[in-house]
Amino acid sequence: MAGEIDARLAEMGVVLTAPPAPAANYVPFVTAGDLVFVSGQLPMTEAGIGSLVKGRMGETMTADEGAAAARLCAINLLAQVKAACGGDLGKLKRVVKLTGFVNSTPDYGDQPKVVNGASDFLVEALGDIGRHSRSAVSAGALPFGAAVEVEGIFQIET
Repeated sequence: MAGEIDARLAEMGVVLTAPPAPAANYVPFVTAGDLVFVSGQLPMTEAGIGSLVKGRMGETMTADEGAAAARLCAINLLAQVKAACGGDLGKLKRVVKLTGFVNSTPDYGDQPKVVNGASDFLVEALGDIGRHSRSAVSAGALPFGAAVEVEGIFQIET
């Protein structure tokens, strides 16, 4: 399966770089049994070594721009899962749940459209194992002015 996922990512032009170290007093993921809980990922190009996508839905960004940012969050989630699996994405059994936090104005209501960027990416990259439950929540502000933050729960082979 790892070869299939890696091949699909390559077809999509996605390279999973080594994930960055946490910026504060937390760990990037915790494994409990066969579940991996990945800390919230920001929309950073190149898994934290590139630039941060900043903005606020309903003010400086559109839902499509937000969805592109959420896609980056999902790529960074997958990089963390790969690290949790010792570099072997073949151990990934399924995406269980995503929670997306969308930096948005009080009257903005398209948070689900924004978080679709993460959901759509994971299904496109992983097929049926990428289908998941999800929450899309409005946030008045996010760290460093980020447009979106997405955390996830993943099931892996132990």
